[in-house]
Amino acid sequence: MKHVIRRLALPLLALAAGPALAHNPMCDCEPIDGGQVKCTGGFSDGSGAPGVTLDVIGYDEQMLVKGKLGEDSTLTFKRPDGEFYVLFDAGPGHVVEVDHADIAP
Repeated sequence: MKHVIRRLALPLLALAAGPALAHNPMCDCEPIDGGQVKCTGGFSDGSGAPGVTLDVIGYDEQMLVKGKLGEDSTLTFKRPDGEFYVLFDAGPGHVVEVDHADIAP
């Protein structure tokens, strides 16, 4: 009987631990010299996000910069004129938008 209870308990414990292992996407963008913006992406568990899509999109939905984070989980681009937002897209449920107004000039 103990053996059966252990077999049933282990999957239940694993399922209960799943949400505790979840990590949230994070993206921080800051202005740097030369009219450029540097964005750093990652996850709340401290892991980086190399290769994750990071696009810069105008308010008119025009793609201004199509990119991916580098090995250091960053992408640097020339700050576009006008209104735009940065879209960090690590897959369903792992999307962050950073508005141009949140990137201090």
